[in-house]
Amino acid sequence: QVQLVESGGGLVQAGGSLRLSCAASGSISRNAMGWYRQAPGKERELVARISNSGRITYYADSVKGRFTISRDNARNTLYLQMVSLKPEDTAMYYCAASETYGSDPRLWGQGTQVTVSS
Repeated sequence: QVQLVESGGGLVQAGGSLRLSCAASGSISRNAMGWYRQAPGKERELVARISNSGRITYYADSVKGRFTISRDNARNTLYLQMVSLKPEDTAMYYCAASETYGSDPRLWGQGTQVTVSS
């Protein structure tokens, strides 16, 4: 089974930037992919998703204009570029693979922590 491994999280000051990566152990070219996050005491939420081709994307209102999701199917890698980070972006970030765009994820990574200090 394909495994997903996130990286790129860390501690950053408000206004800073981070780039998350999600490396898959096998092909994800047929899968829609997404980034989710979960803050302490809160439910996991969808941050952004991208179609298998990369042509269709969706962003949560809270990150629109600040985050960019992208993918490199040749490298089996998903990215999340985050700029203008805010303390409320602090969370564990997970990448996930779905069978189709908009369907519930069937495969999850272990997560990478993002902490934004004020």
